Amino acid sequence: MKRLLLHKFHKAHGFLQEFSGFEMPFWYKGVISEHMAVRENVGIFDVSHMGRATITGKNANEFLNYVTSSDISKLHPFQGQYSTMCNVNGGIVDDLTVYKIKDYYLIVYNSMNIRKDYQWLIAHAKAFDVKISNIADETVMFALQGPKATFTLQKLVKNDLAEIKDFHVKWMKVFGEKVLIMKGGYTGEKGFELILFKRNDSNSDNILKVWNNLLENGKESKIEPCGLGARDSLRLEAGFCLYGNDLTEEITPYEAKLDFAVNINKGDFIGKKALVTQKKVGVSKIRTGFKMVNRGIPRYGFKIFGNRKEVGYVTSGGFSSLLKSGIGMGYVPPDLDVEGTTLHIEVRGRLLESKVVKMPFYDVNRYGRKRKVS
Repeated sequence: MKRLLLHKFHKAHGFLQEFSGFEMPFWYKGVISEHMAVRENVGIFDVSHMGRATITGKNANEFLNYVTSSDISKLHPFQGQYSTMCNVNGGIVDDLTVYKIKDYYLIVYNSMNIRKDYQWLIAHAKAFDVKISNIADETVMFALQGPKATFTLQKLVKNDLAEIKDFHVKWMKVFGEKVLIMKGGYTGEKGFELILFKRNDSNSDNILKVWNNLLENGKESKIEPCGLGARDSLRLEAGFCLYGNDLTEEITPYEAKLDFAVNINKGDFIGKKALVTQKKVGVSKIRTGFKMVNRGIPRYGFKIFGNRKEVGYVTSGGFSSLLKSGIGMGYVPPDLDVEGTTLHIEVRGRLLESKVVKMPFYDVNRYGRKRKVS
């Protein structure tokens, strides 16, 4: 298994297990406490296992517009965009974020697809003047998430973090290290993702100092180091997809309710023909969210029943630390994707009642990046 640069810290303080070929911290103090730290205060994640690559060359824009479903040409310098890469049938090869960094692009994608995505990009780059560079091994990536993330990070940088708009990036210095700070994350909360560049491990100690100083300066905000367990429960509560579960090459962006990541009116791109057809005729299945009425925790693969017949299966499920209830997502016929509709989930041989709910699962006035109250 691959090990992260901060492996010694994670081994000393957390519970480690394998994920996508990496030995990763699953939790430190506990999934629930780490989950609530992010919802109420601030948490920090080491997400260096994520895929990262740069796209350079005079055809970089045209190439990315061809291999992704959104319109990359609309990006301004230092702006980012969530998108998908699709196959010819419209199925999702991966979901990713694309950032325009002056005259080149940075893409961040899922760890389980690092090799697949890189090969996919290389295979479709032959007709374009571009260079694709895998920089995952040259960089580390942290995620600082929660309502007090800005307060915590602001103490460590001279620049005003208010300068960074949502889904934008900016170069800043943190303890002498040049850091690319991106405003966003995958927990539903306000926060930042930080990419630090290694120099043949010569600055490894400095990168550890950045991590430790974030923890030290975050004590006032009750910061907690967080593992993959909380990352997964937080993204589920926010209604975000997990590749391999909620997204696959057999699921299209329209079926996954990722319409915003598709610009059908731009030029040609891989999967466009299939997506144009699907948009016209409609989908036969759609991602929906549900909250358990009966006590029980839905898990991946559990059968979903609607109108007294099996209609799908749970693609993501678990216990919501915030709602104190089981929640989940799955694909059902469109007529069942109506708020308040009753679905039954087969849990250990019993059919338990649930209700279709809007996502995110929490009250957006009280939680999440759009919250109106602290």
